[in-house]
Amino acid sequence: MTSIAIIGAGPQLGLAIARTFGSRGFDVALISRNPGKLDALVGTLAAEGISAAAFPADVLDRDALTRALKDAAVRFGGIDVLEYSPVGGFDSTVLTTPSTTEPSHVQHEMEFQLYGAIAATQAVLPAMREAGAGTLLYTTGAGSVDPVPQVGNVNAAAAALRNWVINLHKELAGTGIQAAHVAIDVSIGTSVIPGFPTAKPEEISPVYWELHTTHRDEAERVFSG
Repeated sequence: MTSIAIIGAGPQLGLAIARTFGSRGFDVALISRNPGKLDALVGTLAAEGISAAAFPADVLDRDALTRALKDAAVRFGGIDVLEYSPVGGFDSTVLTTPSTTEPSHVQHEMEFQLYGAIAATQAVLPAMREAGAGTLLYTTGAGSVDPVPQVGNVNAAAAALRNWVINLHKELAGTGIQAAHVAIDVSIGTSVIPGFPTAKPEEISPVYWELHTTHRDEAERVFSG
């Protein structure tokens, strides 16, 4: 059996990625901080014939995140694909322009985006190295590539994650392990910015399957619709 762990599993992109991999025989481990929402997603997937299980954890709690991934590996006999895409809420994320950004504004985002990704990777990479196979996928908004002033602090942390992932891709070349960054340059589902392009989550999720299967030499994909 093969499995994917989706961190930041949400009702839009996370669910679409789960369906894309689950419909191809993958077991699905869903990880996020809200047990109730996770259970609902597991129920949705189960009704579609997809094997899934919930492992509640907050990416800001490194120990809990590592434990969730270890538990998922035990449940499904290993983790073959890791997808990291936690989404912050307006209750925890303060958006700042570059000139008004304080170090603390970036620090929270670094903890959430970069440090969480590093912790998750450390939890699954040793087993992938031993197996000589695996896929590590990380998602940000396209501001990691082309930043916009309104979300300067978020973009700075996302750019740090992007840099680290592309470097990880280089380091892992020839090991059988793929690491890649996905930058999403659309609003998912409905537009939150007038005139900004939108895409359905199921239009985006095939990108992750392609990076896992037929495009393993790519370090990055920018989805712009």
